[in-house]
Amino acid sequence: MFSHNKRLQYTVRVSESNPGLANLMLEQFGGPQGELAAACRYFTQALGEDDPGRKDMLFDISTEELSHLEIIGTIVGMLNKGAKGRLAEGVEEQGELYRSITGAGNDSHLTQVLYGGGPALVNSAGVPWTAAYIDSIGEPTADLRSNIAAEARAKIVYERLINLTDDPGVKEALGFLMTREIAPQKSFEKALYAITPNFPPGKLPGDPRFTSVYFRMSKGEPELRGPWNQGGKWDFMPMTQDSAPVGGGDGLATVELSAEEAPVVAQMAARTQSARDGDPLTGAELGIGGEDGLAPDADLVGPDPEGLVRKPLK
Repeated sequence: MFSHNKRLQYTVRVSESNPGLANLMLEQFGGPQGELAAACRYFTQALGEDDPGRKDMLFDISTEELSHLEIIGTIVGMLNKGAKGRLAEGVEEQGELYRSITGAGNDSHLTQVLYGGGPALVNSAGVPWTAAYIDSIGEPTADLRSNIAAEARAKIVYERLINLTDDPGVKEALGFLMTREIAPQKSFEKALYAITPNFPPGKLPGDPRFTSVYFRMSKGEPELRGPWNQGGKWDFMPMTQDSAPVGGGDGLATVELSAEEAPVVAQMAARTQSARDGDPLTGAELGIGGEDGLAPDADLVGPDPEGLVRKPLK
């Protein structure tokens, strides 16, 4: 059961209307790193969670994310308030009104016209919110790592938004939202490391022949090494065109076909085989005209065993 408290989790004070800034704020309302995506991600994870402690944690954090959604949506609405009134009441000349809502140099005019200045479930570029932003897979050790990364990305977006405004009230509210991206990261990390073992994700172990191998797939200098590919925990293996397949064998793919399948596949291969001899005339060559060395008035004849050919007209 949910109930709504009319007071915001954090008090918002906006100094002046700014529809351009409001449009940028939509990134954290309906964008991939935004509060709605976070709330839905953790809420759906909670519904499927079997551990009662993690279930409570996910429900708590997802509910707070909805509080953050309310804060950022309120900021959007307040920044749009003046332009919304002017546009709704038509109190200015059309040209002046258009300039006032497009002066920020972004798509804020679309937000005003399509959504009346209200917070829409789109990002700052007008792309609609989608459930595809939710990347949960139902394995706690994988989802918790994804959650940590999601909170980190959201923090970075808030930092960028803070750098875009000099409105002290907006900066203060964004600072709170940015800070609250840190605490869930800590909770998710603690929950992750409370699972033993938690790496690699899932139940099945990796093949020990490959779990600690670093394949050097690029060539050229400098060859930079670090703790990600050197030391006693790594087997560093440069790979070249002449390297043998790492799993043995000849590196070629094979398939066993049934007695019924084999002749049909052979028939299909023969029918679609490309001829290796001859030089068939193509539509591109026809468009080139005489640039291929043949007379531009050459006549097209064929087909013949060597494909389409041209011979000079007589």
